Amino acid sequence: MTMNLVIVESPTKSKTIEKFLGKNYKVKASMGHLRDLPKSTFGVDVEHNFEPKYINIRGKGELIKELKTLAKKADKVYLATDPDREGEAISWHLAHILDLPQDNSCRIVFHEITNNAVKDAIKHPRGIDMDMVNAQQTRRILDRIVGYELSPLLWRKIRKGLSAGRVQSVAVKIVADRDKEIEEFEPQEYWTLSAKLRENAKAPIFEAETVKYKGKKMELSNAEQAHAAEAALAQAQYVVNKAERKERKRHPVPPFTTSNLQQEANKKLNFSAKKTMMVAQQLYEGVSLGKAAVGLITYMRTDSVRLADVAIDEIRDYIKNNLGNEYCSPKPNHYSAKKNAQDAHEAIRPTSILRTPQEIAGHLTVDQLKLYTLIWQRAVASQMSDAIYDTTTLQIGAGDYELRATGSALRFPGFLALNAKLTDEEKDKSVPYIEVGKELLLHKLLPAEQHFTEPPAHFSEATLIKELEEKGIGRPSTYAPTIVTIIGRGYVVKEGKKLLITELGKQTTEMLTEYFDKLISIHFSAEMENYLDEIAENKADWIEVLRKFYVPFREDVERFDVQCPALPPAPPEISDVPCEKCGRLMVIKEGRFGKFLACPGFPECRNAKPLLKKIGVACPQCGSELIERTTKTGKIFYGCEKYPACNFTTWDLPLNETCEKCGHMLVEHTERSGRKRKYCSNPECINARPAGGVKSIAAKTASKKTVNAKSKTSVKKAAKTTKARKTTVAKG
Repeated sequence: MTMNLVIVESPTKSKTIEKFLGKNYKVKASMGHLRDLPKSTFGVDVEHNFEPKYINIRGKGELIKELKTLAKKADKVYLATDPDREGEAISWHLAHILDLPQDNSCRIVFHEITNNAVKDAIKHPRGIDMDMVNAQQTRRILDRIVGYELSPLLWRKIRKGLSAGRVQSVAVKIVADRDKEIEEFEPQEYWTLSAKLRENAKAPIFEAETVKYKGKKMELSNAEQAHAAEAALAQAQYVVNKAERKERKRHPVPPFTTSNLQQEANKKLNFSAKKTMMVAQQLYEGVSLGKAAVGLITYMRTDSVRLADVAIDEIRDYIKNNLGNEYCSPKPNHYSAKKNAQDAHEAIRPTSILRTPQEIAGHLTVDQLKLYTLIWQRAVASQMSDAIYDTTTLQIGAGDYELRATGSALRFPGFLALNAKLTDEEKDKSVPYIEVGKELLLHKLLPAEQHFTEPPAHFSEATLIKELEEKGIGRPSTYAPTIVTIIGRGYVVKEGKKLLITELGKQTTEMLTEYFDKLISIHFSAEMENYLDEIAENKADWIEVLRKFYVPFREDVERFDVQCPALPPAPPEISDVPCEKCGRLMVIKEGRFGKFLACPGFPECRNAKPLLKKIGVACPQCGSELIERTTKTGKIFYGCEKYPACNFTTWDLPLNETCEKCGHMLVEHTERSGRKRKYCSNPECINARPAGGVKSIAAKTASKKTVNAKSKTSVKKAAKTTKARKTTVAKG
């Protein structure tokens, strides 16, 4: 019997694909990279055209042996790693390990894991694309050069454990520059004036804002100017100078690219970029829908907004059949990609729009369902009709002043109809249309309001990703790991949604800016990404690109080593906690997993323990101190210091305040918007949070078990549906 071997990267993906291909195919996972540059040495021969010295990754020996055995027995080997540069490089390494000729049509590519896509890819194998491989090699070697030559210097000049990276250093500088801008910002005072007007005593009241004085933009910078304008407007006669009625259209946005998905998931679902990509990977690799497993979305690393014609047709048919012809755009909507987009893959979309979130909800985890719903709605909305508004604008004269009133009413929801939340946000602001020359009655002059200009907002993960993308720094696959790295290294700290620069981040950025201004400049980073694109398109030689980078970089490294003075070591921070073994006051140190307490008598006394951050609030169950803790994923919660003897825990910040209704402790809950609200910790109290007050970690775990039990019940119910329904779900 014929036996063909298909090698993919992920074991989840291998299980899904094996079901499509049948008994003649064996599908195995490489578990990512099998060869890489060595960890202990530089691994790049700079003197001989930057030749990399790859070795088999430690711990992969048994897997490599198994793949070699299977490849020798196979009639044909297909390399089906991810359809991007890194995936191409993994296939190239696999071909080397398995002694496969690079041009023997061993490489297959698919952008969605469905029955048709996988079988079609098997019919059209190709050789390995060495231009893509060389682009990936160049990126890897660049990162190795920067990390290997610069990181040890940072260890000597600042402190041990630091690292520098071509993209991560620029990202840290962007955060540092924003924080400096906020710190140096000087607010400017300004005042605004509005009036409530009507056409006559029975006509509706509307609000107009003062915008001009003597034909120029009105600028009220202090209370005196504001009160003078207020007095003049109180005596003025109001007349309509211009009236305009228009139709305004709001167009649907394109389907998701990687960065758009990360931004929206952060804003709407409060997902980190890392979590978004992890859940998207699960949806791409395949989810079991009853008896069948299928990839639910297309490949999730892309900067394209293009959809395949077959996908557009399916979406448009769905809209017409389920929402009505008027909700489908008159002709297919096509969107323009950004200037530096590679456009190698489609935008992120469901593999079948007929798999609605409601239909498959019972087969998905809570996070999978949330992200799938976001992707599904965005893809459908991209082919829907525009939302249409009726807008009215009045320009009103009042002596030397001019006021403006603008109103809009949603006439036709178009794509907004897909999401009830979006429609709810579109509240009508009514302004009546009044003919030019009509006099208006002053119903009420609103008191002048004082304002101050505000600094730019701190970066969040979403806005930092947007900034990196707009500046051309990095690529879709690099944003999430970059953010994880700069937080993990201690250059940036995350407070709520805000990304804030640390003192370590400031020091490192200042040093790199002084000695490596080109390396961490936005222009240089964007230019390097363009070079990598040109290598992948066979428009540039990868060795020349590396040489052009390395020569000036090496000069900067030598100058930095000689001229930059090392920072004096920071004095140890002494705590008020005595060492149980020798009595000395313990000091606060920082390791790879964060801060901890250590005895200053090291090495004679090696006592060390976790640093407990007390919040100054007593445990409501036993009266001991409550402390701040973190989960394995870094999420903050609060618990009793006597754990496990006392099991009190809460996600919300406990306060030294009691509820006026029942006397229980109050807690502070931070909403996704960043707004903070106080609630009673007693779930039975009228002042408790609507979701049920303070839910303990144990209670949440129990809740998850209940949800999982319900999901299993849903799966069993789904299995009892008609055969026709089963067939529809199982189809790719």
